[in-house]
Amino acid sequence: MARTRPSTSRTDKLQRLFELAAGQAGCFTAVQARELGYSARSLVHHVSAGHVDRLSRGFYRLVGVPASSHEDVVAAWLRFASRGGVVSHDTALALYELAPSRSHEIHLTLPRERRPRTAQTTAAVTLHTTTVPLRREEITSRFGVQVTAPARTVADVADLGADPSVVVEATSRALATGLLSANELRTAVRRRSARVRQLVERAIEEAGQGA
Repeated sequence: MARTRPSTSRTDKLQRLFELAAGQAGCFTAVQARELGYSARSLVHHVSAGHVDRLSRGFYRLVGVPASSHEDVVAAWLRFASRGGVVSHDTALALYELAPSRSHEIHLTLPRERRPRTAQTTAAVTLHTTTVPLRREEITSRFGVQVTAPARTVADVADLGADPSVVVEATSRALATGLLSANELRTAVRRRSARVRQLVERAIEEAGQGA
């Protein structure tokens, strides 16, 4: 006679939810909760009981998880993670501490064919699209979110037409801290415009690593 698999205990489910949320600044989606065994009705119960805060439709925050200065970035990323979205551009620069401060806009990049056809309710989010899928080495993880790798980030910011001083400063910091190498950055901009390649080469030279 086949044995019945024991159901996951309430304590085990809560521990798994806490572990998930702790790595995402306390945030989680209804889909993630459902995968851990939480039904829509149980989420309503936990919201009513004060265990969980409902941030918006399908997005929640577990009460008791320490707040994070990047909580808004995590929440924005979670909304588009299922579409292949990654944190990018100015926001990624700030997460790497390659820019002095982060603008109010949260920048995300996702495949063009997966861009939402209708307006999203997330405030202050700028979506960038790409027709060329990001390679594995162009994506990493930081503060619980997927983010473009340092070389890809600098290349994207330069390509977007940022103030050249921002690109120069970010490149200098990244090289000085070992986040990337001059060769990695040159590879990242190899297929970009001449303007971008020249700007990045200038930034590398000003950082004293032109060789």
